[in-house]
Amino acid sequence: MSIPPAGVRFQAGAGARVAVVGAGISGVTAAAHLLRNGLSVTVFERSSIAGGVWHFDERTPEDPPYPSNTPSVGDYELSLPGQYAYRTPPPESVDRVEEGVTGIKQMDDTLEIRFSPPGPCYAGLKNNVPTTLMYSILEPWPEGTEEHTYQYNIERYIQTLAHNHGVDDVTQYKTRVDEIKKSADRQHWTVRTVALEKRQGATQLIEKYWQFDFIVIASGHYNLPRIPNTTGLKEWKATFKDRVIHSKQYRKAEKFRGKNLLIIGAGVSSVDICRELGGVANKIFQSVRGGAFDLPATLLPEAAERVSEVSSYVVDSRFSNGLPLAPDDHIPGSVVLKDGRTISDIDYVILATGYITSYPFLSQLHSDTLPATEAGPDLLVTADGEMVHNLHKDIFYITDPTLAFVGVPYYIATFSLFDFQSQIVARVFAGRATLPAEAKMRDEYRARLEERGLGRTFHSLRLPGQEVAYVKDLVDWANQDAKDLGVEGMQGHSQAWLDAHEALKERMRKLLGKDL
Repeated sequence: MSIPPAGVRFQAGAGARVAVVGAGISGVTAAAHLLRNGLSVTVFERSSIAGGVWHFDERTPEDPPYPSNTPSVGDYELSLPGQYAYRTPPPESVDRVEEGVTGIKQMDDTLEIRFSPPGPCYAGLKNNVPTTLMYSILEPWPEGTEEHTYQYNIERYIQTLAHNHGVDDVTQYKTRVDEIKKSADRQHWTVRTVALEKRQGATQLIEKYWQFDFIVIASGHYNLPRIPNTTGLKEWKATFKDRVIHSKQYRKAEKFRGKNLLIIGAGVSSVDICRELGGVANKIFQSVRGGAFDLPATLLPEAAERVSEVSSYVVDSRFSNGLPLAPDDHIPGSVVLKDGRTISDIDYVILATGYITSYPFLSQLHSDTLPATEAGPDLLVTADGEMVHNLHKDIFYITDPTLAFVGVPYYIATFSLFDFQSQIVARVFAGRATLPAEAKMRDEYRARLEERGLGRTFHSLRLPGQEVAYVKDLVDWANQDAKDLGVEGMQGHSQAWLDAHEALKERMRKLLGKDL
């Protein structure tokens, strides 16, 4: 898309078609605000329910590759165009479902997990950001909701938003987006989906093509696990199977009662799991690299000990591969740390090592070989998978801003910030806000790169004032155009929100001795 020097105000009209990928909080708020602005919206959600990462599924996703896949691969196997297309006659008129074409005769549970891998939500998960900060302007939390509440209340809140604001009515559940490409005439986006359906007693995958004027990606951060390429880890996983997992596969603490655990990582997930297991496990070793985003060891329970980064995993030479471990057996091997220490008698390894940025349905905008330093103006994701390149304000794809993202920033009051992003996307796509010229967006993006550098820090808003300033920038942009166009303005953070935000920051400064 070519953006004129003066910028662009879309004139697609009220009936413009918008696809939203994902029905977590970012997708639900995006769809709701798009609908409020009179746009024709279709949401694609690969699971059977709204809620995103806050939906608890007892089932666990299958093991990711050890080490990680490249970012363009994603956490599921992409279908090929035509692989699940209808044949003539259509499947409902025949007695047999043809394997690999209109249906797959597998166990339903296995197919569903592969089609839509369960997310990282575990039974005891609570929100870290208080509900007084983490909400949508669409409606408040139910009266009496605690500041820190269990995932089922959070999931219910998202589903209530979807129900009350028309999002459920426009959502294609159990429908996965496998490919998004610009149409041949460059005027529209072509979306190829695969839907999971039950017909004639068999579970089938059905392919369909759609056409849209705009695309909103709201698929979240927590899909493709990042598995480190540590010496011996691949062999431990292959040999000891379920004794080595990623935190995305963690579900309940009881499984680890009385066990010795090695938990890799020092971020929020690692600390949360350590704290949940503190009164259950016998001993917890938390291995850290000493990164900029590590949480302090003072947050760990008494049963946990922070140790240095793992250098290698060693299998005991006396262990015969292929013999299953008894439930009470320790892993027959040792873990060598970079400070020279050796740890043994480990029962489980939990890799709380984060996730890779991945949009497999936009594989043409990935490079699995180029480093971030060589990202050209059209790329979204490079080989490291640590950031999204070439977005204006972490939202609009600069090369073609009919493609937008909601939910990219880190270390924020998620629900609230994603709501503000959703509002600006809806205003721009509805022609109620003007995008700057491409050159201006490029200049702003380069200046931000210069200031923050590449990687995760580029999207972080955790430093004092960053989140508030980011939202104010979006609101000022919307309101300048609202004034010029004679449309209703956009409200920013309330004073109550600002006060609660500052109070939280102050509590964190006292607890951690630094800004978080």
